[in-house]
Amino acid sequence: MTTFDRHTAARLIKTFLLFVGALVLFFIVLHWVEYSDDFLDGGATVGEVFGVFYPSYIPEIVRLISPLAIFLATIYVTSTLAQELQLIALQTTGVSLYRLMMPYAAVGLVLSVGMFAFNGWVVPRANETVVRYEDEYLHPERAGSGSSEVHRQNGPHSILSVGYYNTSDSVGYEVSLQRFADSTRMVARLDASRMVWVDSTRRWRFERTVRRTFAGGAITRTELGSVDTTLTIYPRDLARSANKVEAMTLPAARDYLAAMRRAGVSNLGRSLVAYYTKFAYPWANLILVLLGVPLASVRRRGGQAVQFGIGLLVAFVYLAVQKLSAPLGYTGAAPPVLVAWLPHVVFAVVAVVVIARTRT
Repeated sequence: MTTFDRHTAARLIKTFLLFVGALVLFFIVLHWVEYSDDFLDGGATVGEVFGVFYPSYIPEIVRLISPLAIFLATIYVTSTLAQELQLIALQTTGVSLYRLMMPYAAVGLVLSVGMFAFNGWVVPRANETVVRYEDEYLHPERAGSGSSEVHRQNGPHSILSVGYYNTSDSVGYEVSLQRFADSTRMVARLDASRMVWVDSTRRWRFERTVRRTFAGGAITRTELGSVDTTLTIYPRDLARSANKVEAMTLPAARDYLAAMRRAGVSNLGRSLVAYYTKFAYPWANLILVLLGVPLASVRRRGGQAVQFGIGLLVAFVYLAVQKLSAPLGYTGAAPPVLVAWLPHVVFAVVAVVVIARTRT
């Protein structure tokens, strides 16, 4: 690694961190201005909000803005070198644009790999505190609401499905507790029209219950009436507003989706898009770096202001493509894995074309 490589990489990392800090501060200030009254009216103290909530919220903000931050950092560093004629001086000595991009690509690759781990494990755990504060102070109406089509894994081979769960009185309707022998074969199912949480026994009471067992191609049906059942699932688990894969670690999301498939749950498009996005989104950091260098390496009339304008436009289009393509995966019009990766593949191709067309 040459002196130029080390200098460029260090400058890029420093600028990236400055942009991350500025954007995080901007997001927090904006969020506080919008929700300060809700926090204080709900009983939260300023110390709690700034000492617990916002520190837990920072990982989610970093996850969202890291591609924009590294893109703007790339634009700034490269356009500065171009305005100072350093890039032209290097190119006149025979150094190609591809060689100049090596420190940028190295930083982008390391950042993408790091953000994959960060998004997959750190962010979901921090979001548990964020969701708890939002439910308690920003959206207290959720405490008395209900949830439809709730599915929870009761154990390695057991899944609980609830057609509708009323949070206020801890009652579930149209309940099915399924037990599997392996990943695909169901061996027993307990169906109930209603289940009620009995606080004194810490158990669920299934009412108007029917048990079905499946063995050797035969089905045995037994009516049980009311049954008290011990589950690993408690009212607080069913009260979560949604089965958000975005708020799960990668292993938890994988196990959750596998459990839903075993239970025969349909309409998993949104969850699958969110799951595959965990793998695809971090690579936006590398792609935007590769796109930013050739865009900013050419001197333009108007200087860095024009470069930043072009950069923000490209970032906006990138985000718009992601948002517009996601509903195709939600509805099943396109495979979720394709929807999650398509914007990144498209812009990777754009980056290759822009690099090829830029004077090397």
